[in-house]
Amino acid sequence: MQINLLDWQELKHLFQTIQPDAVVHLAAQANLNRCQDDPKTSQQLNVTLAGEIAQLCADRAIPLAFSSTDQVFDGLQPPYPETAPVSPVNVYGEQKAQAEIEVLNRYPEAAVCRMPLMFGAVPPTASSFLQPFIQTLRAGQELNLFVDEIRTPVSGTTAAQGLLLALQRVQGLIHLGGKEPISRYEFGKLMVEVLSLPSASIRPCHQRDVKMSAPRPPDVSLDSSRAFALGYAPASIRAELASLNGKV
Repeated sequence: MQINLLDWQELKHLFQTIQPDAVVHLAAQANLNRCQDDPKTSQQLNVTLAGEIAQLCADRAIPLAFSSTDQVFDGLQPPYPETAPVSPVNVYGEQKAQAEIEVLNRYPEAAVCRMPLMFGAVPPTASSFLQPFIQTLRAGQELNLFVDEIRTPVSGTTAAQGLLLALQRVQGLIHLGGKEPISRYEFGKLMVEVLSLPSASIRPCHQRDVKMSAPRPPDVSLDSSRAFALGYAPASIRAELASLNGKV
């Protein structure tokens, strides 16, 4: 069903029509630069909507998994467990930190899942950061990747498994990162090797070399040991990439 999620009446009608057994709330404006440039619009989607969905789930006492982000941290003291204080450096991170509070205030039983960088095969209407990388390399164009932005990425498939696990077994904060901290540049080199892509045009760069509206934290590696103990089991990045051969 297609609705305007920012229309409260439409949102209530959606819940009344579907009568969901559980909700996984993924909708967001996740483009860091767009949030930085237009915080008023992104606030509605990233914060207001999250609180409204939490309230609708609380009223029905149904499980809720809400997707937050590793961008709630400043990247100066990794790896980050769930107990680490938030310290965002960009508007997107600020809004997601606000949304976490909003969701848990309205529905303490909700699972708030801080997600890492995600990649994978996608339908025609979507994209992960992987697809533009691959297109650039196959076109023979130069691909500049940060050596000073470190994440703990997982595939979309692994992330979905983590969200469903959290939906069933978690209340409060949970981190769903991978097991390997890696820079964008090192990820790109591994991607080139595993997917047999042209490598001549991949170049290391620093965040300061690229003009961007939103600042990026340097290292937001997530400590996801709590999720691992519950059965969340991301494969290695190499294995995750190998599973995409022929699909991207």
